[in-house]
Amino acid sequence: MADWPRFLNAPITEALLDIKAKLSAGVDLTRLAAFQEGVKDRYPARRERSSWQGGFQVKPGELPEVFPPSGGPDGYLFTSKDGKQIVQARLDGFTFNRLKPYDKWESFRDEARQQWERYREIATPEIVSRVALRYINRIEIPLPMKDFREFILTTPEIAPKVPQGLAGFFMRLVIPDEKSRSVAIVTQTMEDIQEQVLPLIFDIDVSREGAFAANGAEMWEVLEQLRDYKNEIFFNSITEKTKELFK
Repeated sequence: MADWPRFLNAPITEALLDIKAKLSAGVDLTRLAAFQEGVKDRYPARRERSSWQGGFQVKPGELPEVFPPSGGPDGYLFTSKDGKQIVQARLDGFTFNRLKPYDKWESFRDEARQQWERYREIATPEIVSRVALRYINRIEIPLPMKDFREFILTTPEIAPKVPQGLAGFFMRLVIPDEKSRSVAIVTQTMEDIQEQVLPLIFDIDVSREGAFAANGAEMWEVLEQLRDYKNEIFFNSITEKTKELFK
């Protein structure tokens, strides 16, 4: 694995490790609630999680057909004492969230793996179909600046003959990587200017689909590869001037 630099003031506001799984028959919310029994001293808060879906369909010459929302409770969120770590135990998988401050990959990964093992004992997943990492960065760009490219190399570009002022933007890129057989969804946007600082949100979501054993090492090896791909995108998208902001 590549040796990536670490920053004293990393811009990560939230990191997520997500595992989508098919559970054994008969696993329900009551079973998932039992997750907390072994970790209540570290994750004392629990709340129900719900998921809803709806939509509509349009056919030529016909009125739109609206599908009513469907769904309901699908799991629980277990939150640590300091509110910085959240375990999502769901009927379709598991997510570990770490909020700012983010320490390092090793501690993040190890805590996620420990809680996954607890989830695996309770939910008895049969197979894992997708693994993902998502890192949401908030880069505070000092003003004034002349060009986004002073700090970030993937930027929106305005046609030369159009007024060049930019009050806001939202950009989403889907970037496949053949080497790791994964896909990255890169999202950039900007928040309102605050005290001569422009907050830039740089969101990197990398994932790989497959069929992984729930109790095997393969999916953790894939997550290491996803971390490398995420870092390739991040470090090749920022400038030396940006790195100075994180020291």
